Amino acid sequence: MTTATSLIEPYPFRSGTATDTDTDERPDCQAEAQMRDIHRNNGDALLHFLRGLVSDSVSHTAEDLVQETMLRAWRNLDAVPTEPEPQRRWLFKVARRLAIDAYRRRRARPAEVSLLDVDPAGFGNEASEAVVATLTMRHAIGRLSDAHKSVVLELYVKGRTVDEAAARLGVPPGTVKSRAHYALQQLRKALLTG
Repeated sequence: MTTATSLIEPYPFRSGTATDTDTDERPDCQAEAQMRDIHRNNGDALLHFLRGLVSDSVSHTAEDLVQETMLRAWRNLDAVPTEPEPQRRWLFKVARRLAIDAYRRRRARPAEVSLLDVDPAGFGNEASEAVVATLTMRHAIGRLSDAHKSVVLELYVKGRTVDEAAARLGVPPGTVKSRAHYALQQLRKALLTG
């Protein structure tokens, strides 16, 4: 679990602790000490507050918003009140506004989808595939000899048995089987090569 005090590292503070002599000599050390106090006194409360505002599934987590709030406080340190209660109100107002802005940014962006969820050819893909398959099949059947076409028509279009097709075509059943075999072989070859 991340605590607000563990989030202090990303801030542009000087490493080490500020002593009284450092804060007297350098104004930036004074600002660092003030920022450390602000974070120590309000960081955990801000984190708890922001966890209630944002859901866990969004990219802007509560920890990110705490860091952004502290960064805004650092950049506007002169505007942050020094008294504890007004200071807390100022920080909570900034944090709430940041959470609202993050929510609005998420709502303005289109929903992200995985490429696995999307059919690359788009809608109507089945219809276009059926048209292409039909045209390819017609072209392949057109390239068959008349004898092979008639066997395919009797067996696979009209649904007759080998004996019925043989009787209608006036050829032995073995010839129907042979012609069907070679016709299907040519069709398969034509369909695979396109």
